[in-house]
Amino acid sequence: MMFRNSYDKPAVLFWALLMTGMTAFGQVAGDEDKEMFNRAQQRDQKAIDEARKGWWKAFMQTHDERIQWWREARFGMFIHWGIYSVPAGEWKGKIVKGYSEHLMRKEKITRADYLDLAHVFNPEKFNADEWISNAKKAGMRYFIITAKHHDGFAMYDSKVSDFNVVKQTPFKRDPMAELAAAAKKQGMKFGFYYSHAFDWEHPDAPGNDWEYNNPGGDKLLGGANWFDSHPEWLPKAQKYVDEKAIPQIKELIHKYHPDILWFDTPHKLPLSENIRILKAIRETDPDIVVNGRLVRSATGNFGDYVNTGDRPAELITVEGDAEAIPTTNESYGYSKHDNSHKPASFFIQLLANSASRGANLLMNIGPKGDGSFDTRDTRILDSIGGWLDQNGASIYGSQRGQLPIPAWGVTTQKGTQIFLHVFNWPGDGNLELGGLKTEVTAAYLLSDKTKKKLPVKRLDALTLNIGVPEKSPGSPDVVIVLETKGKIETDPARLIAANVKLNRLLAFDAKIHGKMGFGDGKTDKYYVTGWKNKADYLSWDLRALKPAKYKVVVKYIAEEGDSSYEVKIGSFSRQQTVMAAKNGAVQTQEIGIADIAPGTHELTVKPITIKGAELIKLLEIQLIPIK
Repeated sequence: MMFRNSYDKPAVLFWALLMTGMTAFGQVAGDEDKEMFNRAQQRDQKAIDEARKGWWKAFMQTHDERIQWWREARFGMFIHWGIYSVPAGEWKGKIVKGYSEHLMRKEKITRADYLDLAHVFNPEKFNADEWISNAKKAGMRYFIITAKHHDGFAMYDSKVSDFNVVKQTPFKRDPMAELAAAAKKQGMKFGFYYSHAFDWEHPDAPGNDWEYNNPGGDKLLGGANWFDSHPEWLPKAQKYVDEKAIPQIKELIHKYHPDILWFDTPHKLPLSENIRILKAIRETDPDIVVNGRLVRSATGNFGDYVNTGDRPAELITVEGDAEAIPTTNESYGYSKHDNSHKPASFFIQLLANSASRGANLLMNIGPKGDGSFDTRDTRILDSIGGWLDQNGASIYGSQRGQLPIPAWGVTTQKGTQIFLHVFNWPGDGNLELGGLKTEVTAAYLLSDKTKKKLPVKRLDALTLNIGVPEKSPGSPDVVIVLETKGKIETDPARLIAANVKLNRLLAFDAKIHGKMGFGDGKTDKYYVTGWKNKADYLSWDLRALKPAKYKVVVKYIAEEGDSSYEVKIGSFSRQQTVMAAKNGAVQTQEIGIADIAPGTHELTVKPITIKGAELIKLLEIQLIPIK
């Protein structure tokens, strides 16, 4: 995928730096800085105004029709496959860690030497029908593959550049044409990832600073916003956009008629260039869905939906349409040394979590250089497909859940049906659902074709008890269907459960009182950040059905200690000193036992003292029932 040290930074941060004129690596001084900043601002604003008042506004008239299939799909396959799949994370006998698709950049490989990889690329096991069939059996409804990644190598028969799979490899076939045909035959929506801003083989494109001394690479020549600090360099990049990027994107549209185009790393080009590329796409085919990483700024996102996270462990809810992109291990392209594959249960629960927030999951695998799938990936796909065979109705075409997040899982809904996704099975046969005011007429396991009714009892105006087997059916996500009568009405307070292992209150789901940012959602990075003001705090609205005792545990990251904070709920109040840990290690502090009475409560986390750059990076508060 993209650089971890750059592309994960929110577009808002990038735009804020631009708008405040902060070009940390700028090469000019004095009044010229201000002049160049003003010119850059005018350049981008002109492109924004032209789009919003004209062509982009016109094309957004058909947005809902264009994206309807994508909204209903909820689950797609992402494929990173290229000539980098042959070395598979190894170069000249050395293991190259991280993303295998970044091999050319990491090892500073020249264009000529990189072609040596192409000259041995011959994926004899590649079978387009099998690839599409594998995705379909896994329950995926759309398929996106890298037509050109950052290495600049086209995995199709490009007439724009001879740096392509047909001209340079013994394979001589066009796998994109074969996949497009197979997708059409099998009724699968199909599209391409295209690296528009990075191109390491092209002498005019951003990224390659080891062979061409271009900006946009690891050396940060000219700064992160090189196009503003060095506007005289911009025509060179524009030449690349005019001669390769736009022509190849149009070529992909005309040759293969994709349903969707997926872009990345927009910050390597100025906003005005990204807007220009989007305009070319819309003029070529107005019906193509375009993801949110082509054009985004603090003023808004010009894509059809937004992207929320790469390799996420936890998800944040955003307004509108969104998509997260996990991968089966830690590399997007195939790496024979990456054995960090997550269990299928992780992806099943992540898919349900994503759907509960009204978002899609685009799950990546990296096929091998010979064209086959790693057996570990195949096992994961088969397990997800088996679960979706029985529970797909709770995912496809679903809307985000209106109910407050339950302690045992998440909820999705469709019309008058509510789907309860139970990750943590209650041990006493009582599944308590909080926040639902609407009458329930029936409850049953979605996987039970007989629809045998489960007993439902209303405990109060906002709480239901659903009788379930004391022993879990064994699925990582057991789905219970609630049939309701009338409009679904809810109350936002979360019900604290005393009959599950723990209640997790994620920082991602807190009310933010003040100004803070968020981590990227990866493992141990689902935190709030920028907690600098003593007046800022987090809160969760909770409700307890019966009196119970809970251990209160705080998980956070802090590289500076001696600050302090207070956690408060009901009569429980504890002040705690922050414990520092190097290298971003997560601190887990048990701070006391809360005796929580029935009724509504607000749990708050507030600063007492802030002695470093920020209070803490809070991940979550846990309330663990004491039997």
